[in-house]
Amino acid sequence: MPVMKVTSYDRVSSFMMAVVAALVISVLAVVSVWYIRRPPPPSELVPLEMLEVSGGFEDGNIDDTWDLQSPDPEDPNASLEEETEEVSIEEVLENVVELSDQATEQLEQVVADSAANSGKVGSATGTGGRPLGSGPGAGGISREQRWFIRFGRDASVDEYAKQLDFFGIELGVLQPQGQLVYVSGLSGSPRKRTADSGKGENRLYMTWQSGERRATDEELLKKAGVPTTRQSVIFHFYPPKTEQQLASLEYNYKKRAAQEIRRTYFIAQKQGSGYIFNVTRQTYLR
Repeated sequence: MPVMKVTSYDRVSSFMMAVVAALVISVLAVVSVWYIRRPPPPSELVPLEMLEVSGGFEDGNIDDTWDLQSPDPEDPNASLEEETEEVSIEEVLENVVELSDQATEQLEQVVADSAANSGKVGSATGTGGRPLGSGPGAGGISREQRWFIRFGRDASVDEYAKQLDFFGIELGVLQPQGQLVYVSGLSGSPRKRTADSGKGENRLYMTWQSGERRATDEELLKKAGVPTTRQSVIFHFYPPKTEQQLASLEYNYKKRAAQEIRRTYFIAQKQGSGYIFNVTRQTYLR
């Protein structure tokens, strides 16, 4: 009678099938974990043109500007009335000599006309109302007053120095003699340079309002051989590329115009081998 039993071939086949099934399950598990924990794709930022829009009043109208609208050709020195004829000083003096009483009346009239018509005939663009914002300008709040940037509290001194170098931020400290000392390359061998004044310095700069990182700046400046005190003013100078990045992040957060934003809060975070800025929140003028 034939007897059915498990042969060596069956044992090897079942073992190989089990191994293949285990490998397939392992690969699926690894792919699933990677898919769940994969980093988010980088956001596509809308490029923005860097324009200064600060100026206005806290109780102003967001649709108003300083300028006036008129169908006449635009003129930077415009007045509301037609230009009056200029009165010669010699004629006035002659009238004073001949008729003192009449000359006095004429001089008063000339002064009144000159005060009322001091500009050239023309026009400017705008509504002429009180724009919403703070300080001089076309409306809104300037970036150095609008932006608040926070660096990670848990980062070490070396990590913080790497963040500053990654974003191209240069430290500056104002000396009692009036000199401005710049320090860069903080994560390696610091590079130091001095300037007698801030003339020609057009970069965006920030100063400390709060936080614990000021003490870290003092430590980094001390490492570079720059003495500081508690009364020293420390600046962070941002290159145009980083400023453009912050402006794009600000707009892409809620797609709001800069003239409407009162405050934008950024935080520096680690991403891969580098760092990024992210917007945490915004407040608005209305």
